[in-house]
Amino acid sequence: MRLNFDNRFTRELPGDPLDDSRSREVRDVLWSKVTPTPVSAPRLLVHSPSVAAAVGFDVDDIASPAFAQVFAGNALIDGMQPHATRYGGHQFGHWAGQLGDGRAISLGEVVGADGHRHELQLKGAGRTPYSRHADGRAVLRSSLREFVCSEAMHALGVPTTRALSLVATGDLVMRDMFYDGHPAHEPGAVVCRVAPSFLRFGHYEILAATDETALLDRLIEFTLARDFPHVDGSREQRRAQWFRKICERSAELAAHWMRIGFVHGVLNTDNMSVLGLSIDYGPYGFVEDYDPAFTPNTTDAQGRRYAYGRQPAVVHWNLARLGSALLSQVDESDLQAGLDRYAAHYQTSARAMTAAKFGFDVLDDGDLALVQDAYELLAASSIDYTLFFRTLAGTTIPDDFAAHAYEPKKFADAQPLLTSWLDRYAHRIRETDAATRRARMDAANPLYLPRNWLCQEAIEAAERGDLAPLHRLLDATAEPYRERAGFGHQAGKRPDWARDKAGCSMLSCSS
Repeated sequence: MRLNFDNRFTRELPGDPLDDSRSREVRDVLWSKVTPTPVSAPRLLVHSPSVAAAVGFDVDDIASPAFAQVFAGNALIDGMQPHATRYGGHQFGHWAGQLGDGRAISLGEVVGADGHRHELQLKGAGRTPYSRHADGRAVLRSSLREFVCSEAMHALGVPTTRALSLVATGDLVMRDMFYDGHPAHEPGAVVCRVAPSFLRFGHYEILAATDETALLDRLIEFTLARDFPHVDGSREQRRAQWFRKICERSAELAAHWMRIGFVHGVLNTDNMSVLGLSIDYGPYGFVEDYDPAFTPNTTDAQGRRYAYGRQPAVVHWNLARLGSALLSQVDESDLQAGLDRYAAHYQTSARAMTAAKFGFDVLDDGDLALVQDAYELLAASSIDYTLFFRTLAGTTIPDDFAAHAYEPKKFADAQPLLTSWLDRYAHRIRETDAATRRARMDAANPLYLPRNWLCQEAIEAAERGDLAPLHRLLDATAEPYRERAGFGHQAGKRPDWARDKAGCSMLSCSS
């Protein structure tokens, strides 16, 4: 296996002079050299053929026992320079100080067969100086969920980090799944995440918080040169444009999340990418019975700071925290202009995506009441969010929606509202070509999603050694918008058994 490594981050930015994994506070550096901790019996469970090809692996590479060894953390390929990066962050609205890659180890940056830069990062490969009191490991359930959702989001057209491989370690990891005093051993795994860059808001925040102004300036210049090479102009112009692009990309990302009903679950500033990518798939979920206050994260159950309906505002708040960190480097008026641009671009993006969801070529002001009433109807009727729009693309008959409701009584009580709304909708689309409208709606509204209950089925089967449900889920979500025979199970609404089951309705940050 040979890859073309161009480790620009470690080559151009200062690193920690110490090279052990002892937990510690560091200053004046952006990364620390680490060595992945070997595991006992690595076994490749699944990989992404498209990511592998982009990076530069062929079929023989994947089939080689050496591949599992490398991507479990037991071996290195020539050119790899494993390291963990330093960052901070605001967690649940409060500054948390130094955080860093506590169980993520970047192996290096590859210029891939596709000509693009791909940073390879192992999650769950052992301790780093940023692990604090943790072991740096990850369990199969969270690793499988990250692999599945990373690839599903890419297929959904949502900007995201990707996943190259999922490797079982053969070792057990102790975790208290719900932090309730009941730890248990679980099978361990390592997922290899892939992105052009894993730089987060927190990389800049920590330098501002510790008054490392010169290093912050250096990191910004590095980011512009490597990750935003098309931004030009004077120093001030380049930095203003850079922040504006971060705001625009973040707005586009938030609009996509709302379009497909995705809830990140832990939208801390250290989980926000400066490239506008979905990053860190922990206790995520997808809206099923529509509720703007839905959060899949048990840690957020009381405050619901990161609930589905609050995500656009939280992203704006996070951008404001990044802006505050950049005050010594970017003109305050340019930072405010970027934040204003976020609000405007989010509205434009969300409006266009909403129009497509409902099958309109554009969303007129006169449509806003119809759209708002639709969401109120969804909340009142308990119709599945995803299946409502897929069904609406083909029918306006009220009875055709009954099978997609979670609570028959709520649906029956809301049926007069549904009938009235469908009549209004039918009037709105009366002059729209039916085939054009359906094609537009089916391209905006997915049918196959990595719902939590489907992931849980795949997890429980994988823990028994059965990978068939995992492969079936990956096959379904690889083409999320095209209905295909044989995937009825993957297109269904949440079954009753999953309503209150751990891993389906309740998740935590434990992984």
